[in-house]
Amino acid sequence: MQPPLSEKSAKFDEVAVNETSRKIRVLFVCTGNICRSPTAEGVFRRLAELEGLSERVEADSAGTHGYHVGEPPDSRAQGEAAERGYDLSSLVARRVEADDFYRFDLVLAMDRGHHRQLSRLAPSDARARLHLFMEFASGVATEDVPDPYYGARSGFEKVLDMIEAGAEGLLAAIKEGRL
Repeated sequence: MQPPLSEKSAKFDEVAVNETSRKIRVLFVCTGNICRSPTAEGVFRRLAELEGLSERVEADSAGTHGYHVGEPPDSRAQGEAAERGYDLSSLVARRVEADDFYRFDLVLAMDRGHHRQLSRLAPSDARARLHLFMEFASGVATEDVPDPYYGARSGFEKVLDMIEAGAEGLLAAIKEGRL
């Protein structure tokens, strides 16, 4: 059973930082870094730009596995994103590294499986806080962003809807000084 959204919100309130001018570094993580996480990176960057927060945030994405290292995002992900004004064409897949837990403030897993893997990989003295990306999405009653890779193009559209909701919530938390 999913926790009520108010409980989901309380989960990331603990990430609060008093330094409102500090740059916040966010890493989005999925399996191969060609569908969900690069989409989240591209959407988050664009929405941050539109909100005038580009100077306050830095975003990157990575995969838990190295299947697609060096490859661009899936053409279907790029196509759906482009239809909404997001450009993913400059992104290149990479694998998450232990050092990422020191370089980033937030490591956001696209699903609970990624969260478990990242929990095992995170050094005990890691700086980054690990969360599920969908903890930031209001009005979405799921913790996981589904993997659209093996499905129809419509799955990429659904994932993009979810990612937009998560990115908007994440930016709201930043604007409100909760991150």
